[in-house]
Amino acid sequence: MLEFYWDLGNDIVEKQKNHDWGSGFLKQISKDLSDAFPTVKGFSESNLQYVRRWVLFYSKSGAGCAAIEKVKVTQVAPQLTIIPWGHNRVIISKCKTREEALFYVQNTIKNGISRSVLVHQIESRLYERQAKAITNFSNALPPLQSDLAKEIVKDPFNFDFLTLTQGYKEKELEDALMDNMTKFLLELGNGFAFVGRQYKLLVGGEEFSVDLLFYHLKLRCYVVVELKTVAFKAEFAGKLNFYTAVVDGEVKSEEDKPTIGILICKSKNDLVVEYALKDINKPIGVSEYELTEALPKEFKSSLPSIEEIEAELSRDIS
Repeated sequence: MLEFYWDLGNDIVEKQKNHDWGSGFLKQISKDLSDAFPTVKGFSESNLQYVRRWVLFYSKSGAGCAAIEKVKVTQVAPQLTIIPWGHNRVIISKCKTREEALFYVQNTIKNGISRSVLVHQIESRLYERQAKAITNFSNALPPLQSDLAKEIVKDPFNFDFLTLTQGYKEKELEDALMDNMTKFLLELGNGFAFVGRQYKLLVGGEEFSVDLLFYHLKLRCYVVVELKTVAFKAEFAGKLNFYTAVVDGEVKSEEDKPTIGILICKSKNDLVVEYALKDINKPIGVSEYELTEALPKEFKSSLPSIEEIEAELSRDIS
């Protein structure tokens, strides 16, 4: 059906060069197709407008009908016809450029994401943030794993789903992420499995704790995540390097790939990060996080929690 839509869209674009937009051209096509295929849905006038818009969006010129060159199916359509029509409509409705749109098309094909996840990715600007973190992956990992690892580290990470008070500490940020683990995993991306919080590591009789430990199912490796509510400092990289080395030595199996470290901090100076990672031998990426403006502490006590709201609604229903 999507291949038919593509051909139909191209025909509509060509024929409309010789018809007035207000002449009821699409309305007539809608009626003709519905009469010819009464059991097939998808030929409403509004849907045909999307079909036309779909073809125009991916055309080379991206200009109006008079400047459009017919786009060859072999150039773009094969990717577009793999994903559902609803996904295609979302992408052309929310994306500004063809490059951005194709990123989400390819991500949908690669990860098999649902439409709701797709909407979340677009609205949270995944295209702008994907693989933008500063890392040493190219030097610390084999080429194939390096490329895959870069895709999992965004910059910034979007924590807009959290509500924190001004002056929050690292434990409060960690607590909030744990309370919103489903949304946190969604932000981290496809493939992350949660292993533990304040994960204990024993080295020579001494105990150390990593903030968050994950396992990435596609990369086949552990991922150590350290959270900092302050600006990046060079010593943070050394500490994370130590943690990833310990996980490699004490936790990972022979079948697992090298452990990756991700440091998520409040802010960073890119040049300082680059120098800090220059001679680090373990694969580490450094990102910032962003969230909605923190509430003043005096307001926290006056706002009901999610649990309190749910309890109140349950009483009203009963």
